[in-house]
Amino acid sequence: MKIIVCENYDEMSKVGADIIAELVAEKPDCILGLATGSTPVGMYKELAAKNKAGEITFKDVTSFNLDEYYPLAPDHDQSYRYFMNHNLFDHIDIDKTRTHVPDGLAEDPALMGKNYDAAITAAGGIDLQVLGLGPNGHIAFNEPEKELYVGTHLTSLTDSTIEANSRFFASKSDVPTKAVTMGIGSIMQARKIIVLASGKGKHYVVEKMQDDRITTEVPATLLKVHPDVTLICDKDAYNG
Repeated sequence: MKIIVCENYDEMSKVGADIIAELVAEKPDCILGLATGSTPVGMYKELAAKNKAGEITFKDVTSFNLDEYYPLAPDHDQSYRYFMNHNLFDHIDIDKTRTHVPDGLAEDPALMGKNYDAAITAAGGIDLQVLGLGPNGHIAFNEPEKELYVGTHLTSLTDSTIEANSRFFASKSDVPTKAVTMGIGSIMQARKIIVLASGKGKHYVVEKMQDDRITTEVPATLLKVHPDVTLICDKDAYNG
């Protein structure tokens, strides 16, 4: 695993955007795996600026997002479809019919998950997957457990994740307790992965990612067995 330590959040965002922009320039029809949450927002702003400046185009890019709250409609202002439109898709020249987010209202989440993974495979597989880190080490919504799912599935959120995400809602009680998420296998099939980490609250997980052990109790450590992972973090996340 390659580690890039940046001075601050803004530099981390620029480094991440540069890596994605380089791929899009080299492979205009690439498949991107995208993440939500506060961490990648700066990177998405950088990508939108590059697109507006004519440095890159997303017109042939296809994207698949990691996860979605369940049950939550795509037009809900806290849904991840809404987040992606508001923070990236509305500001770049991507064809929204080629952007995919798990269905937060699926009547059969298990079937939807199988179809979602099949759609990724049919598209040619993810060239580059963007990941953030949960304070407890979750990646996507794969929470610390003794056993983890391989494919996209419905999962319950831990209280710590609900607490961490409550800042985006009117109250903690409004935060959905479940989500549909790509599984560990879905994530690990990406050809390249970049992980963004910012702030002292992520130091514990960043530290765990640097030793020689893996554990499902800190799902992010499983990324150590992937052949092409780059961890991009700021000094606060790296040094604690």
